[in-house]
Amino acid sequence: MAGIYIHIPFCKTRCIYCDFYSTTHEERKEAYIRALCRELKMRKDYLKGEKIGTVYFGGGTPSRLSEEDFGQVFETIRQTYGLDACEEITLEANPDDLTEDYVNLLRRLPFNRISIGIQTFDDAMLKLLNRRHTALQAIEAVERCRRLGFDNISIDLIYGLPNETEERWKRDLRLAVDLDVEHISAYHLTYEKGTRLYRLLQSGDVYEVNEESSVHFFTMLTDALDEAGYEHYEISNFSKPGRRSRHNTSYWQGVPYLGCGPSAHSFDTQSREWNIALLEKYIGALEQGERLYEREELSLTMRYNEYVMTSLRTREGIDLDLLACRFGPQLASYCERMAKPYKKSHKLKMYDRHLRLTRAGIFTSDGIISDLMFVE
Repeated sequence: MAGIYIHIPFCKTRCIYCDFYSTTHEERKEAYIRALCRELKMRKDYLKGEKIGTVYFGGGTPSRLSEEDFGQVFETIRQTYGLDACEEITLEANPDDLTEDYVNLLRRLPFNRISIGIQTFDDAMLKLLNRRHTALQAIEAVERCRRLGFDNISIDLIYGLPNETEERWKRDLRLAVDLDVEHISAYHLTYEKGTRLYRLLQSGDVYEVNEESSVHFFTMLTDALDEAGYEHYEISNFSKPGRRSRHNTSYWQGVPYLGCGPSAHSFDTQSREWNIALLEKYIGALEQGERLYEREELSLTMRYNEYVMTSLRTREGIDLDLLACRFGPQLASYCERMAKPYKKSHKLKMYDRHLRLTRAGIFTSDGIISDLMFVE
């Protein structure tokens, strides 16, 4: 089984923290959909005939597309790759796009999972972040999706926002739990260079929360969602039993996937490719029957490092027997040797030949992952 990621770069407005490739030039949607379908057809052999298990529309803001736009893309995927074995088809959406008419439109399409970018339930912070919705619109969007038939809903939250307080984060968590969605992704805010938020930080108009507060907010998150019955299956992801994101899980498990659209990445287990991150050049090249992209062949060491980085973030952790089978006994021994100090300090623990992060280890996971990687 393999996955397909579709990047929809259009946004009505740009959020001040986002560094994903996007554009507000929605007048180019028609030309873009044609180019996207050409790329899907052009790359029909990339997945080597693997059946498609998941499709994910990310962005940007995929909920800016019309029923006709989606119809063209789905028909191309169906004809070129087939959807008979597909178990999960996700749409990322902004709350204010999820009107009654739009959710009914989505119900007529193959989508069976909705991921809603709420981020926070604080209206003042939403305004600062340049989000288009209000807290009430976010709550109503989730309730509307549920009422109209979606039974697999995910929401995104951000913590560590400027001037974050315990009271505000506690309220965000309470409202999120009250929505009783199947999945919650919660990310710590990062100040990415090139974003408007980063410039505000540099000018002193906003302030980053300190490390102690970040740890406290993460502890509040894991405690609240554990109490509410969510499984903490990846550092930033929580699900009700049986409702993990299948598409994202396939990334962490090293499953091949095809990524189409500007800036989209693809992975075939031996190499990685990524498309040019410019809409006009992406469209122009495909109109000429060409594709602008870069490719990187992955050495054994690079693949080992990727496995360590992705698997240690998950609840299952590093499968040492699988690691030895895939990458050889030398790298397996190296991993176990480098893990010893963290086992001694109770930041890593062994479960049935799986190395897993403990609660204490999660707080320093970047350093642990870095130390377990092999540097040539």
